[in-house]
This record gives sequence, C-alpha cells and structure tokens, in this order.
Amino acid sequence: MKHLLTLLICLLPFAAMAETRVPQSAGEISLSFAPLVRETAPAVVNIYAKVVTQSRRRTPFMDDPFFERFFEGFGAPEPRVQNSLGSGVILSSDGIIVSNYHVVGMATDIRVVLNDRREFTARVLLGDRENDLAILQLEGADDLPFLRLRDSETVEVGELALAIGNPFGVGQTVSSGIVSGLARSGGANGGGRGYFVQTDAPINPGNSGGALIGMDGTLIGINTSILTRSGGSNGIGFAIPADLVAAFVRQAQAGNDRFVRPWAGATGQAVTADLAEMLGRDRSGGIIIAGLHPVSPLAEAGFAVGDVVLSVDGSEVNSPAEMLFRMSVARAGETTTMTRLRDGEIADLTVALIPPPEVPARNAVTLPEGGNLPGLALSGINPAVIAEMNLPLASEGVVVTQTGAIGRRAGLRVGDVLQRIDRFDIAAVDDAVRAFERASRGSVVRLLRGTRRVVLRF
Repeated sequence: MKHLLTLLICLLPFAAMAETRVPQSAGEISLSFAPLVRETAPAVVNIYAKVVTQSRRRTPFMDDPFFERFFEGFGAPEPRVQNSLGSGVILSSDGIIVSNYHVVGMATDIRVVLNDRREFTARVLLGDRENDLAILQLEGADDLPFLRLRDSETVEVGELALAIGNPFGVGQTVSSGIVSGLARSGGANGGGRGYFVQTDAPINPGNSGGALIGMDGTLIGINTSILTRSGGSNGIGFAIPADLVAAFVRQAQAGNDRFVRPWAGATGQAVTADLAEMLGRDRSGGIIIAGLHPVSPLAEAGFAVGDVVLSVDGSEVNSPAEMLFRMSVARAGETTTMTRLRDGEIADLTVALIPPPEVPARNAVTLPEGGNLPGLALSGINPAVIAEMNLPLASEGVVVTQTGAIGRRAGLRVGDVLQRIDRFDIAAVDDAVRAFERASRGSVVRLLRGTRRVVLRF
C-alpha cells in the first residue's frame, strides 16, 4: 500500500501536464492539418456546368403503331437546361484540370471558380464515361497553383488522407480520414468502373471530381462516388487513382479527344481458393483466361485459354478490372510484361499495348427515310466495335447502333447482333440492308441480345 501511494504521488505532476491547454510551441501547432490545407486547397476548384437535354412529354399512345399518328407533333422534344455542380483539381500552372465525366462530360457551358474567387471558362479536352474522368483546359489562365500526382504504387492502407471539394454546394470543405482499401473493383455507385482507392474520408454530393490528398501534399486520387443506402456518406468512398489520371493527362496533351485504352481481347475470372486448389496452387490470386479473341495481343504473346495471369509489370493482379487498370496506366503503343502460369510453370511474356483494331472495316450505314426501317443504323463488328459497345468477345457479323422509331417499336435495341432475317443469313452490313429491303409483313428477325437468342416478328 505504501508503495502504491508513493507511485500515485510521483504521477501527479504528469497528470497535471496532460490537462487540455493551448499549444505552446511550433511543434505542437504543426500537429494541425491547417498548413497542409493552406498549401493544397488553392489547387481544388468548384465547377458549375450547364447541360442542354432534349425532353418530350409522353402520351399513353406514344409507342402504339395505330394511335401514334393522331398525336403527331405532340410532346415534340424541347430543350431543357440542367445545372451540374462538382469539383476539380488543377494539375498544371497553365490550367489543366481533372474532374469527373458525370460532372462535365456532356456540358455545353463550364464555369470554374478558384479558391481565390477568380472565375474562368473551360472546355473539355478529353472525356471518358467508362472511367468517369474528364480533362479540361481553362481559357486564359497561367501561373496557377497545382497539385503533383502521387505514384499509386506508394499509397498504403492506413495512411491519413484529406478529401477537398464542394459538397452540397456550400463552398470548399475539407474532411479527413484514412486510406481504407486499395484495388477496389466493385461497389461504387458512380459512373466509373474498374479500380479504386477506398477511403473513409466523407465524400458527399458535390465532392465528385475533388481531391483525395496525402500528408505529403500530393494527389492520391479523384473522389468519384460513395457506397451508401441512405444517400449520405457512410465511411466508404471511392477515388480514381492518380496513375490513371496521369494516363488521361498524357493522352489529352497528345491531342486525343477520347481515351484510348489498351485492348486485352480476353475474358477471364479471378482465381478463387477452389480454382487455386484445382491448379495446384497454395493460395488464390491471379486471373484465369476464359476466352481470347483471335487477334488479341495476349494470344499473339503466347497466352492461351486456361492460362493464369499472375502479374502485370511486376504488380499482382487479382481481378480482370485490376489487370485492365495496370494496362491502362502504362503508355499505349508500348509493351508490358505479364507473368503467366501454365501447368505449374511460370514465364514472363511481353504483351503489346494496342487499341482495339478497326479490322475489318465497320461499313456503317443508316437506312433511308421511306424504307421499311428508316433511321435504323447498322455496323459491321470488329474489335473496336466490341470494345465500344461492350459486346461479347466472340461477336461477329452486324450490330444495331441506332434503332430508329419503327425499329424501336418493333423491338430492336442498340447492341442487338443480327443473325438471320427471314431466310437470309446475315454476315455483313450489305446482307442486312438487302434483307430489310425485301422484308414484308410477317418478317422474322433472329438475333443475339448479349448471350440470349431473340426472335422478333414484324
């Protein structure tokens, strides 16, 4: 008991020192995020975009082939202006900005407001709906503050991060958290697909396109979406990694108006524990190839169906989305090294990074007014069309790219692959055009819709 009292008496001075007090030194003051925010916030901007859309009033008879003619002209498309609010990040002193595609991708008028309240107009240099990224150029801007991009390979789970943006339009706001996950390839509610950095820093509407910043003041990623059931931030937010942003900037500065992603020409699935056991591996990981296009660069490099891709440029891949991300952040037109597992043997293969080939030619055509299906647009299928329209890898022949009014009422959809019209097999665009010209009342169209076979009777 005597020793316990002595210990308590000795600890009293330390307890007094632990009381809450005003910071007394520069070292204690530096524990604040304020210096970091002061340095980085000027490079995060607010974006106001206007989008003009065509809307029309609907009637109960709009798609009825008989009654529709009595309502001709009713509900004609009328232009409507929608306002979009988001954030962006300055990446160069001359006004290169990155934001989300869903913020500015379809905008006709873009106004950017800097942290110091200066305003600029901007134009989209390059946009991509699939990755939900857009690169903008400010008009007449120079000597602007900007953020450096972080090498995504150096980002670690558990490190502190700040999210800066304009949530709910209340003005620039900063929230803090940590990087809570890497290589997330699903679950995001935004338009982006693929590979994300996960954070618990609150991300709310209006934060889209804002910055996720590390403690070294570099840009970890672009905030894009949240995982939520209520519409509010529940601690699971997603940011597009800086490496992919860098690839977009390179292509925009090279003059591209759309993002050209390297084409794998392959389908596959993650190697689960059960698959790993069948392959004789002691752990899961990698991607097993389920399908290869005949001109796939992976096939040219020596891959075959049943092979496992273990890594790309030395980085392990555990999902198809992650493999495509690793290919996308490399420089298109060059090569990458992929590690292959086949029959227990591991080998490194050099794979060309190429866009999907435009061979054979599309021979796109739109059927004329006055015909059986005016406005119906058709295209031959090649790897570029497969990639653009997200068709099954083995697709061939002719695809519907626009239905036209009558085609839509008849049941055709964009992405339908035509196989047979009445008694005529469809192998090329000319075959389809001739068959539709001969079509009459009671014609039958057989097609593929995804992996389903569909029969339409006109």
